[in-house]
Amino acid sequence: MQITSRFTIAVHALAFIDLFQDKQRVTSNVLANSIQANPVIIRTVLAKLKDAGIIDARQGSGGSRLAKPLEDISLYDIYKAVDTVDETGLFHFHENPHPKCIVGGNIHAALDDKLQRVQDTMEAELRNITMADVIHDLEKEINQKK
Repeated sequence: MQITSRFTIAVHALAFIDLFQDKQRVTSNVLANSIQANPVIIRTVLAKLKDAGIIDARQGSGGSRLAKPLEDISLYDIYKAVDTVDETGLFHFHENPHPKCIVGGNIHAALDDKLQRVQDTMEAELRNITMADVIHDLEKEINQKK
């Protein structure tokens, strides 16, 4: 599968931004500390979120803020913004199955539609979950630990 950690980094960053944007400047260094990732990676993720219209990020000391309500940010929006899954999809098929082999010559016909159904199902579920859902569960976890 080709989903990278940028997706979960982005969700983490958005949760942090939501919880702290009115309390402190949320910079890439602040986020890097929470996520325990290199600030350069965080800046790359933030740039992709900004390009997608999910956050407003100001370079320098401005910090990041959500650009839209949590209910309007689906996990699919985040996935499409930060992950680099290309038109070939999640599953990268090995390049050269032998066309004259009984398996190699038929594996695409037997497997491609199944893999596409898996990807379609995953993407549909990502569309149904919003950052509001994530924040609700995050706040519930935080409150249980107090």
